[in-house]
Amino acid sequence: MNKETFSFTGEDGVEIFARKWSPESEVEVKGVVQIAHGMAEHSERYDDFASFLVDEGFVVFANDHRGHGQTIKNKEDYGFFVEENGFETVVEDLHILTDHIGEEYPNVPIFLFGHSMGSFLVRRYIQRFDKGLQGVIISGTGGNPGIVGKLAKGIAKREINKLGKKGPSELLSKLVFGKHNKQFNPARTEYDWLSADEAVVDAYIKDPLCGGTCTAGFFLDLFEGLEAIHRKESMSKVRKDLPIFVFSGDKDPVGGNGKGVLQVYNSFKKVGLKDVECKLYPSGRHEMLNEVNKDEVFNDILKWMDGRLKNA
Repeated sequence: MNKETFSFTGEDGVEIFARKWSPESEVEVKGVVQIAHGMAEHSERYDDFASFLVDEGFVVFANDHRGHGQTIKNKEDYGFFVEENGFETVVEDLHILTDHIGEEYPNVPIFLFGHSMGSFLVRRYIQRFDKGLQGVIISGTGGNPGIVGKLAKGIAKREINKLGKKGPSELLSKLVFGKHNKQFNPARTEYDWLSADEAVVDAYIKDPLCGGTCTAGFFLDLFEGLEAIHRKESMSKVRKDLPIFVFSGDKDPVGGNGKGVLQVYNSFKKVGLKDVECKLYPSGRHEMLNEVNKDEVFNDILKWMDGRLKNA
């Protein structure tokens, strides 16, 4: 397997770090998977999943979002998108990478995969850019925060006034993540909610590019993004023939232990999407790609993608 790193340029000239995993031999590539990672993590954490996909004939691309991983140039940029319209800008970065993939692999089907925050970015992507995707895979997503989201937006604006947009917000971090571990008490660590695999949790804790406190500006961007993706008029813009696979653990606090995930699935059906599947894994936590039954999850994703390639 070949592993490469490269950079591409955002609309505003910012350099975005990216990775590519591809087969070594000149085998025919059956598809490309583009990954959008979650909050307070980075693309390298998807190495196992990417390796599995390469063995199955796929090429994999993933970028480190602004304020994440190796896209960070200065320490104060950790957990910060951009001064204005951060959420939409990061969605546009994903689209630029998709265009790059299309140029490198013309006429090869592209699947877009988003986990957690990446799932929210992907859900916005398909509301704005409806061409060029063979299918979409949504992992560890959440439902409409409703009035709580509006209140959180107000708190984020107050935090910006107090700390500035680039000020790390412990208050908002606690608001977003504070109760995630509650159902896993007595907890071994504060990140037990990520996975039942202790080695995965320990690696996350040891990783200097994971788990830091994001900025007040980032949280406002996130809450505005969540508001945008749940608007009825936004939802109705998703291409009706776009295949979507939504999956999560049924003990994932981000998805309300499955309730929010089913809400997302039903909302896609409600606006007329014809090919939507949903799977909740019993006892699974937030990172199903890093769970104790990850082999089952990998194979379910592969089976779903192969099915969509046959239907193409």
